[in-house]
Amino acid sequence: MPDELIDICDDSGRLTGERKLKSEAHRDGLWHRAAHVWIYNAKGEVLLQLRAQGKQLYPGTLDVSAAGHVGANEEPAVAAARELEEELGLRVQPSDLHFFKIVKNSPPFPGFKNNEFYYVYFLQYDGGTEAFKLQDEEVESVKFFGISQIEKDLSSDKSRFVPHGSYWHEILGELEKISKIIK
Repeated sequence: MPDELIDICDDSGRLTGERKLKSEAHRDGLWHRAAHVWIYNAKGEVLLQLRAQGKQLYPGTLDVSAAGHVGANEEPAVAAARELEEELGLRVQPSDLHFFKIVKNSPPFPGFKNNEFYYVYFLQYDGGTEAFKLQDEEVESVKFFGISQIEKDLSSDKSRFVPHGSYWHEILGELEKISKIIK
């Protein structure tokens, strides 16, 4: 993927007014924003993507439904909707997304310091995955998984998943609450 210009934050998540290339932010460990969209359905399942084999980091591992950096001067919800369209071919309006929270995280990515504020959104989608048009260089496949199955797999074989740490459990716990409400 080409390098992109992103806004830099302080360690509290406030924009500093500084902009850097994504590669510079990662090299220097600068805080920046990312948008994460977790897709769930009425059956209580969560859509996970299998990262493409050509990805530099964690190829062939399971990850967030769709995610990416928030571009310079871009609103996080706009970035979230853009990532859904780019990675999955799913076109939504930013207002269709349900904001959950901002999560400060520094996942262990080899070769750089990925200090990010995840702007986390949820989207209920009850259609099939065959309608998705996957971005080959980003996503190998997508599949809905039961929440309990993901939790079990995280406990038994973490290497199948991008290492987001406790973030996985926080999100799955929230999605489990949501799924009980919509059933």
